[in-house]
Amino acid sequence: MSLKIQAAALLGALATTVKAHGHVTGVVADGTYYQGYDPSFQYQQTPPKVVGWSCPQCLDNGFVDPPMYSNSNIACHKSATAGQAVAKVAAGGTVELQWTEWPESHHGPVLDYLAKCAGDDCTTETADALSFFKVQESGLIDGSAAPGKWASDDLIANNNTWSVKIPSSIAAGQYVLRHEIIALHSAGQENGAQNYPQCINIEVTGGGSANPTGVKATEFYTPDDAGIKVSIYSAPLTYEIPGPALFDGAEAAPSQGAGSSASAAPSSAPAATSAAASSAVTAAPVASSSQVAAVEVSSTPVAPVTTAVAIPTSEVAPPVISQIANITAAVPSGLLTSALPTAVPTAGNISGPVPTTPLPEGITLKDLLDWISYIMRDFFHKAGKNGKGRKHPRQW
Repeated sequence: MSLKIQAAALLGALATTVKAHGHVTGVVADGTYYQGYDPSFQYQQTPPKVVGWSCPQCLDNGFVDPPMYSNSNIACHKSATAGQAVAKVAAGGTVELQWTEWPESHHGPVLDYLAKCAGDDCTTETADALSFFKVQESGLIDGSAAPGKWASDDLIANNNTWSVKIPSSIAAGQYVLRHEIIALHSAGQENGAQNYPQCINIEVTGGGSANPTGVKATEFYTPDDAGIKVSIYSAPLTYEIPGPALFDGAEAAPSQGAGSSASAAPSSAPAATSAAASSAVTAAPVASSSQVAAVEVSSTPVAPVTTAVAIPTSEVAPPVISQIANITAAVPSGLLTSALPTAVPTAGNISGPVPTTPLPEGITLKDLLDWISYIMRDFFHKAGKNGKGRKHPRQW
């Protein structure tokens, strides 16, 4: 295999890993924005206190698969630990979850649960101690043609945002909001479903006296449930939403966009908004652990902004080089500029080869990508001078 093909395959795989899947980057609770967890926080000496639960194993924006349904990873993601901040929302209010760009191919339902926190303090909770009750669910919207239209498609259409109505009848106090997308694009095969649970700390104010009895997340699903092991590629489609039944006090779900099939009739709640609507919001992580990112946001929806990254070169950049720019643009800024670990890693729970040579101290992911870009540009520049440059796209 030629150097060009090897490099293209390597960078293509890396770009796919970076862009695939996703996590919740921000939360808007009753109009106030709170920063979500970012995997790059683990590389910061003093990470910010945020409402989202941490997931140190989520650098790849990965998923929880059916073999993990029997352990606490299914609750709030792999080895998740409690967020150290709490978002406030009135009973009957709305919480909006803002995702990274969700892949269109990852069709599936969106489910939302609440769990009351012991001692009214979610910052000290553990995933295995939480008992959840379901407050909202949305699955297949239109199954007339494969692979169907799903709740995940509504999320994408709504600027990668999902709105959750907090029941007005539940008692005041702190809860963990468990928000989940189940991707079914590979669910027709054994253990092919992909669960993306995200946990957020909220404090409900006002409210009633209801204290629903919940169940552990390990009791939600089994690998052979009808809504877990299912093929979405043969129409007409039908779908049974997995997990426990909705809480009796669940209310009309906010509209997620045209054609929404959320668990109850759509309300007149405003469309979900982006944190970028406020000039007070910065894309960089909060600098101090004593700070909590919470700012008022505009009610005007904001379209996602795409930043183009130019690679200076005197040659026409082949795809392998443009892929580096895509990776640089997709990686969270905190991860891109934080110093990488210098120790040689062990395989642990991560599949595939691992590095065998330690990195120099202080090197960042941006440094590595800049070096790869330079080396590849230099290679193609010299190859072009020697008459070995790319002459036709089919030669690449």
